[in-house]
Amino acid sequence: MSLDVRYVFLLLFSTVVSYLLARSFGSTKSLYTKRVALLAGILSLTGILFLYKYLDFFFEIINAATQSFSIPIQTPTLKLMLPVGISFYTFQTLGYLIDVYKGKYPAEKHFGYYSLFVSFFPQLLSGPIGRGDKLLPQFKKVRLFDSSKASYGLKLMAVGYFKKLVVANLLVSSVDSVFDNVNSYIGLVYIIVTIMFAIQIYCDFSGYTDIAVGVGMLFGIELTQNFKSPYFSHSVKEFWSRWHISLSTWFRDYLYIPMGGNRVGRFRHALNLMITFLVSGLWHGAGLTFLVWGGLHGLYQIIENLLFYRKKGKGIARRKGILSFFSLVLTFFLVCFAWIFFRAGSFADAWRMISLSLFQINDLNEYLKTAVICLDMTYTHMVYISIPVILLGIYDYASLKTDVISYISSRKIWVRYPVYILFLLVILLFSEKGVSTEFYYFQF
Repeated sequence: MSLDVRYVFLLLFSTVVSYLLARSFGSTKSLYTKRVALLAGILSLTGILFLYKYLDFFFEIINAATQSFSIPIQTPTLKLMLPVGISFYTFQTLGYLIDVYKGKYPAEKHFGYYSLFVSFFPQLLSGPIGRGDKLLPQFKKVRLFDSSKASYGLKLMAVGYFKKLVVANLLVSSVDSVFDNVNSYIGLVYIIVTIMFAIQIYCDFSGYTDIAVGVGMLFGIELTQNFKSPYFSHSVKEFWSRWHISLSTWFRDYLYIPMGGNRVGRFRHALNLMITFLVSGLWHGAGLTFLVWGGLHGLYQIIENLLFYRKKGKGIARRKGILSFFSLVLTFFLVCFAWIFFRAGSFADAWRMISLSLFQINDLNEYLKTAVICLDMTYTHMVYISIPVILLGIYDYASLKTDVISYISSRKIWVRYPVYILFLLVILLFSEKGVSTEFYYFQF
């Protein structure tokens, strides 16, 4: 409402429509009537999303097609402002409607509890995308204040603020300056800012999730964990089991599996993967670059399945030693390559960055010197930026095997409190000043 008071009615519409249709499933035994109600719900909810997020993109495709065939037709562009959080609460209500239709759990009768499920404020803007069977029972449960949960939640929020205010905001200026003006740069700087963006978007989005989950814990509500050290993955498939988990599992449960998942032939399985990731790309944004980003991840997984296929369904075997390190580096490279299309303003910008990223590499000294000049950073500033990134890497690596927050909390008071104080000082000292604190995923 602070953005545009009219947009609250979109949230209200999604809430009322999904609530009434879900209730209607229990009032009829006719499978046909249920299917019609489900279809009406899907069309209504996705229709709003299409209107605000994809209609102009659809018009652009029509205009491009008519121009190529010299047809004198020009469709208008509406340029509607995207309502904050619409992709997230639309998918949350769609998931609820489908679950109730399938009989996974009964429809919620209390409109207040259901409204709270749709609009629970920590996760409303950028997730994680909740499920009815996990959240609704928690809202109804009478809870006493749990100091241990609140303490853990505050510490998790501190980690989120570190990721956002320190790491992401330290990198965003360099990333934006290059990606928004790609024609002014050349060579190694493209590779450097792509890696920077990979870290920035992870810290920005996972930082928001940490804060949201931490706020939920203050109220005794457990939200879905959305990230699990994704850049330590050894395959793209593993990456998607660790990145934006609530969205990847949503697409798995409501799109990939209903299409047949991996229970079909190899060609159909590959097609299912590609469709799922293309839709995932479109979910993130209406544009060719997002489609390419999603298509690349679909292609990565198709190739992985072909190269590392196991008849017994064991998937990709985990390598050890140098092979493990190589698979980790290769996965990170493939993910970063796809990030170029995700962040680039156009396909032409992305192609320039890819095609000219190795310019002058035959003269290594000039290659490195050009990058330093383009970044406009002193070596001291580079070290300054590297320190928080290294701390983040240590935290994420340690999180693979243990709950770092719980581990530190279990130490003696003279150990843990100096750690807390030092961590807060790092946030205060390293936080980038004068940088917008808006979260990157608000635009989706």
